[in-house]
Amino acid sequence: MQPRQGRPSHGDGRHSAPDPDGSDTYRFPVVAYGESDRVHRHPDRASAWSEESTSAETVAFRRPAESPEGAPSTSNSVVADNLVKRFGDFTAVDGISFTVPTGSVLGLLGPNGAGKTTTVNMLCTLLTPDGGTATIAGHDVVRDRADVRKSIMLTGQFAALDEALTGRENLILFGRLMGLSPKGARARADELLEAFDLTKAASRRVGKFSGGMRRRIDIACGLVVRPEVVFLDEPTTGLDPRSRQDVWDIVSSLSRLHITTLLTTQYLEEADLLSDRIVVIDKGRVIAEGTADELKAQVAGTFCEIVPTSPADLPRLQDALAGLAAEDQIRVDLTRNSLTVPAAGTDVLVEVVRRTDIAGIALSDVGLRRPSLDDVFLELTDRPADAGTE
Repeated sequence: MQPRQGRPSHGDGRHSAPDPDGSDTYRFPVVAYGESDRVHRHPDRASAWSEESTSAETVAFRRPAESPEGAPSTSNSVVADNLVKRFGDFTAVDGISFTVPTGSVLGLLGPNGAGKTTTVNMLCTLLTPDGGTATIAGHDVVRDRADVRKSIMLTGQFAALDEALTGRENLILFGRLMGLSPKGARARADELLEAFDLTKAASRRVGKFSGGMRRRIDIACGLVVRPEVVFLDEPTTGLDPRSRQDVWDIVSSLSRLHITTLLTTQYLEEADLLSDRIVVIDKGRVIAEGTADELKAQVAGTFCEIVPTSPADLPRLQDALAGLAAEDQIRVDLTRNSLTVPAAGTDVLVEVVRRTDIAGIALSDVGLRRPSLDDVFLELTDRPADAGTE
């Protein structure tokens, strides 16, 4: 199994792009192989790459062949069917089912403790399900554990590296474990160090790396050979904005290479930006599924958000706006010090401004908003998204 994650940058700010000849071929150094990088002990892994050249600098990989009708394949790389996991009397996962089409990105969302990590651990063969079935790239997670582990890359919430080794040594170690020759492992390590902008830190012990650098080397170790399915369990937790953007670039590139990705995250913006589809779970069960737009459509439409200059004016603001909507539709958000009212158009906004002016309530912000994924999350789970760690 490849413990780790992964549109990666090329180290100079460039991202992988379609070939100029207009084909579905992508030149992608982060996951490229040169002639010296042949996999010696795992021929099944070597053939997993569709090679178009043997250049030492880059190898092009084609997307999987399309169906006879010309449409992309709709096969599912991940299938979870009524999965159950119990710990004593506690049921952590209670009949979860979903599929992830090949080459797509699925966002798995839920409050902390909802069962996201437990679900991922079952799909990665780290936990045995107490009920239900699941397949990864066609391999059963119980009967075909070894084949599942050959097919996946897993990056947990914390980097799984040997901190006593340098960044280069970790990459070479993973290359050798995955069957590369000594020469091939060294060459591959150098490619990945450059691609992830870690060349200058290559000889430094990983224990001395910053959080963002650890995450990058962790991801790089998982991309020594190509995985069919990538599991990212809250990969950007604790990272600074720049490092988080680096991970987002990696996920985007994996999708473009038709590598299937399952992402769990506590950052709803992340799921909204990266996921083709989203599955929301709570208390071990699936409570909603769809695209980000489909989920947002389940929440009331446009609303007017009003932020008083003084939070102490929230009760007065609530009284001033009484009658604009049903009482249970006028909501106060103490974390944002704001109040929201359903608004089908600008008439409500004009009325809000008129009433607050009459009441003498100073506002720091007022405007029409569309529902965000945060609104969907709170509406569906009725629990805050940042109540701790799972």
